[in-house]
Amino acid sequence: MIKNIWRRGRDFLGVEIPIIAGGMTWISDFDLVKAVSDAGGFPVFAGGNMPPEMSEKEIDRLVEKIHKPFAVNLITIAPNYQAHFEILKDKNVPFVIFAGNFPKKKDVVRMKESGKKTISFASTESIAKKQISWGIDALILEGSEAGGHIGNVSLIVLLQQVLFNLSNFPVFVAGGIATGKMMAHLLMMGASGIQMGTRFVMSEECTAHENFKKAFIKARARQAIATPQYDSKLPVVGVRALSNSGMENFGKLQLELLKKLQEGTISRENAQFEVENYWAGSLRTAVVDGNVDDGSLMAGQSVGLINDIKPIKQILLDMINDAEDELDKMKETFSLI
Repeated sequence: MIKNIWRRGRDFLGVEIPIIAGGMTWISDFDLVKAVSDAGGFPVFAGGNMPPEMSEKEIDRLVEKIHKPFAVNLITIAPNYQAHFEILKDKNVPFVIFAGNFPKKKDVVRMKESGKKTISFASTESIAKKQISWGIDALILEGSEAGGHIGNVSLIVLLQQVLFNLSNFPVFVAGGIATGKMMAHLLMMGASGIQMGTRFVMSEECTAHENFKKAFIKARARQAIATPQYDSKLPVVGVRALSNSGMENFGKLQLELLKKLQEGTISRENAQFEVENYWAGSLRTAVVDGNVDDGSLMAGQSVGLINDIKPIKQILLDMINDAEDELDKMKETFSLI
């Protein structure tokens, strides 16, 4: 039954299982992309803010080794975004996902002209329709329950605000999803597929440090908190992560940058770059070095639903089997009406 319901997602992405493994900086590397691809899912490579020459090298490796559709994540608010954009534009990559913030119209147009399918995020109906008018090929509705950079609206509201009003357009949903049962209901609501991030961190193939994964296993949903914006003079995109010293240090960084802005010793653009550099470095501290006290533990609230580490193939199989069981239950319920 599920194959019929998610047919549009399968056809659009060109993979067997329209479950997107969301792009996570320092986590969604070549190894994770290949593992998800081999298991039939749709992988996303996260370049984050890596040096352009390194980004190009990794993209070339992906193009050579990954023979099924995949995407590369472009962080629009990263200091190296423009360099990454120009590199990616000329590569034989089938999909590009604009993340971090909403892309500019010219960037969507240029990337499409290079022969790529484009995907972006939408946090309101008006933003969704604006991007569709620009030619974006698909949207991801990511609720604030998600980990990493997030919007301000929960998935339950976005479904009603956007998904229900876009019945003939590919829309994938994300944020707080960790079970096949939930996936079944989202597909029945009209989603073309789902995206998960935190669940894939807890996979055997994920190369994140053992300490990073252990922190996820111990965590409760309420411990995945979002950073506040202290002052509109320094606009920051909220980040959801497990509460630790790394989160506290970000608050201190905001205060320092706001003071420099007031003194005129830093521009707003450079201040925002400092913010993104902090997250990239702090995340590496936790993911690569295993310092889970001072590094960033970016995680969605679904972390409270996950308490084991499995092979990616098993994660996807469990999602499908649980979704099929739930769809059978719904079918029985509908037959009684």
